[in-house]
Amino acid sequence: MKEFLNQLRPDEIVAAIQKAEKNTSAEIRVFISRKNIDDPVATAQAQFEKLGMTRTRHRNGVLIFVAPKARKFAVIGDTAIHQKCGDPFWQTLAAEMTAHFKKGDFTNGITHTIHEAGKLLAAHFPHTPDDVDELPNTVAHD
Repeated sequence: MKEFLNQLRPDEIVAAIQKAEKNTSAEIRVFISRKNIDDPVATAQAQFEKLGMTRTRHRNGVLIFVAPKARKFAVIGDTAIHQKCGDPFWQTLAAEMTAHFKKGDFTNGITHTIHEAGKLLAAHFPHTPDDVDELPNTVAHD
């Protein structure tokens, strides 16, 4: 846990979120849990709700949830994204993030996932002139 947090570079993650969101109306969040969890998807879904991600205008939020103490993570999206992308998209993101994490490359694993999600989101949910940043771009944690 300590190693993960010491290696994490939040400024790079925030910059990646800002860059990705310039091309899409979607919202991307990153949440780091300090808890030892069993089910990363269920915990991520609960955090998704707590962060207000279901209240975006287009229901197109993505949450990258990482629980380093449990050595687990999940990448989940709201209903509109899941309808457009389906399970293969999420499985690919998870596999790529796992490869980075196995090498101890935590920040790059997260920023790569943000970049890849951003490309797909821009294709399905392009940025519009009336788009507003609905959610903070910070790295949240408990």
